[in-house]
Amino acid sequence: MHLDDGYEIDCVQKGRRLGLACGDRVRATVAPGGGVIEAVLPRTSLFLRADAFQQQAIAANVTQVIAVVAPDIAVDEYLLNRWIIAAELEQCRFVLVANKRDLASFDAFRERLRFYEDLGYGVVELAAHENVTPLEPQLAGRHTVLVGQSGMGKSTIVNGLAPGAAARTGTISEALGAGRHTTTVSTLYRLPLLDDAWIVDSPGVKAFGLAHAEPTHIALAFVEMRPYLGNCRFRDCRHLHEPGCAVLAAGERIAPQRLALYQALLDESERARAVN
Repeated sequence: MHLDDGYEIDCVQKGRRLGLACGDRVRATVAPGGGVIEAVLPRTSLFLRADAFQQQAIAANVTQVIAVVAPDIAVDEYLLNRWIIAAELEQCRFVLVANKRDLASFDAFRERLRFYEDLGYGVVELAAHENVTPLEPQLAGRHTVLVGQSGMGKSTIVNGLAPGAAARTGTISEALGAGRHTTTVSTLYRLPLLDDAWIVDSPGVKAFGLAHAEPTHIALAFVEMRPYLGNCRFRDCRHLHEPGCAVLAAGERIAPQRLALYQALLDESERARAVN
């Protein structure tokens, strides 16, 4: 646990029902040799993934989500868009890091990311094994969770930002075209030189459910849908097939894959509530 005075101590939690998440602020009793966490203080945000049966908290009290992608590993854009929606649901800023800009395939990769820039999300280009300073202005004064598929270079970025972190880096299997899972739990690293910022390195994931999202909140998490919300014929329009739906009438102004994701997330959320 990080103390407000900058020191770190080992702690145990009082009982097993606190539901701690990386980034939580807690009330603890400190004694020689360690401490006891007694309570979790109110959170400002909770970045998590969930299916109909369980939730996994990834980071609490974050103000920003940064997703790392790279051209040498197949980017799961369905997964990437789910991270964006998860950030929007928690009212967190979202930034995309395009890593490994030194690779020959990067120029073509950059063009694929223009779609996200057009939605209004920032894109930062990096060659993290050489220099991470282009990312620092995005981190200053913010509490960030770093997400990405395995092998994209998240831990390399963390090592560049906080050299003492000793975050493990993985090698990419050329045969499989995928990285090994080297980060197995979320870990917070302080960045005192960046206006007392901190960053959470999270494990690489292959799925990111959002079953916890309230059905009525999902459409608001799609920035391109917001101008049309409230303009449908029916007040309770779900934007699926209802007549007079302003969202469906927007046509090409909403990308088909994003509309399909909205409809999938709505179904996911409603099914979870039917189970529970």
